[in-house]
Amino acid sequence: MKIIDSLKKIFIRRNYDAGNFGRLNSNWTVFNNSAETTDRIQRDIIRARARDLERNSDMANSIISAYRRNVVGKGFTLQARSPDEKLNNRIEEIWFEWTKKKNCDVTGTQSFNQLLRMAVERKKVDGGILFLKRYTNDGILPFKLQAIEVDELDTMQFQPKHKNNKVVGGIEYNSYNKAVGYYIRQYAADGYQILNPIYVPASDVIFYFSKTRPSQIREISDMAPTITRVRDTNEFITAVSVKERIAACLAVFIKKAIPTTGLGRNSITNNEGRIEYTSKMLAPGMVKEMNAGDEIQVVDPKNAGSDATAFLKMQQRLISAGQGLSYEATSRDMSETNYSSARQSSIEDELTFAEEIELLQENLMSEVYESFLISGYLTGIFHMPNFFSDRQKYLKHNWVSSPKKWIDPAKEANANKIALQTGQKTFKQIAAENGKDWREQIDEMSEVIMYGNLKGLKLGGVIFGEQANLQ
Repeated sequence: MKIIDSLKKIFIRRNYDAGNFGRLNSNWTVFNNSAETTDRIQRDIIRARARDLERNSDMANSIISAYRRNVVGKGFTLQARSPDEKLNNRIEEIWFEWTKKKNCDVTGTQSFNQLLRMAVERKKVDGGILFLKRYTNDGILPFKLQAIEVDELDTMQFQPKHKNNKVVGGIEYNSYNKAVGYYIRQYAADGYQILNPIYVPASDVIFYFSKTRPSQIREISDMAPTITRVRDTNEFITAVSVKERIAACLAVFIKKAIPTTGLGRNSITNNEGRIEYTSKMLAPGMVKEMNAGDEIQVVDPKNAGSDATAFLKMQQRLISAGQGLSYEATSRDMSETNYSSARQSSIEDELTFAEEIELLQENLMSEVYESFLISGYLTGIFHMPNFFSDRQKYLKHNWVSSPKKWIDPAKEANANKIALQTGQKTFKQIAAENGKDWREQIDEMSEVIMYGNLKGLKLGGVIFGEQANLQ
């Protein structure tokens, strides 16, 4: 028995500390469930709290705006890549017109770039957003988008439209948990009366959200890991602010040996004949007479104001890290950075934003572009022979994001020059990084240089071939 007990002790000591139920982990009770079982219970309350912080917290908005301006920024430029260059120019021309608010938004209030910014913001706060493909008779194309909040999924629907399917969270799934249809709540014009829901096939719905577990089928707010810390920090800021406001007030309290009686027009007495204090707040320059026997006792929490800066910086760093960002990206505080540290933070932030950009382009933008192209083909705007048999050929395209400002333009430009000369980068890559189509940029450069030559001016530009060897 002694040998067995010794072996048990050795075995227990080799377990993970994270799985230990000792004193330090005694209150840490958790269970393993599927992603939907875990999320469903608290999805709505987390979304409501995230929206509350969106409305009232500057720190929460620093994270939301960082994603919005870096993922979408000034928007994206379409580069059609079909084999027909004339068709590409035609597609890009019509796309430019379609992305205006009167053509792409069924409500006529938001351009395509504005819809993208809203999508990124709603995904960060709500966890996701839905876009319904609508086909109307107005606009440059009979195709528009309708933005729907995830709240509008009818979670009270349980009866599938198709046999052997199931309905969970307002979405109908097949046996592989692939969405085949969505039940959308309908509201009267007053916004309160709920009408019968409509069923929209999955082919006409774009559900933009992040999937982090195989068993996850619906969204959860991206702010969930940092919501409590953001709220605690806001409460701390409010407490410090109130304390500092009180500390900044100079007030005088007069205590008389023979107090003023409760008689007269300006006195306020209670049922016991005592004089009551008409104010319970300090105001700058306030002079107050006290009752006999009353004394001032001040509650003075120490060091809250002096330690606030360091505490808030630490909290902001933790909140930013929880969202995959650097402290500088959300706080805009560059007081402790140099070129190298700022550059490294920017590189790491770009990797975080790159994941969101990839999801946005693949799950939303490219599907919208495909529906746009099909609508243009069916209405005869685009001439694409054998489209449905060669659709992959016609659907080829790229998205060029808006350029980012350089931290040190001289260093960045010199780095690009060396990368171009050594073959580490192509001119096409550099143009794309600057938000330009490389063909258009070459055409613009050629036009400017030729015009300068006509006017007798020698303008700079990229020199190739024999001219480069002569320099």
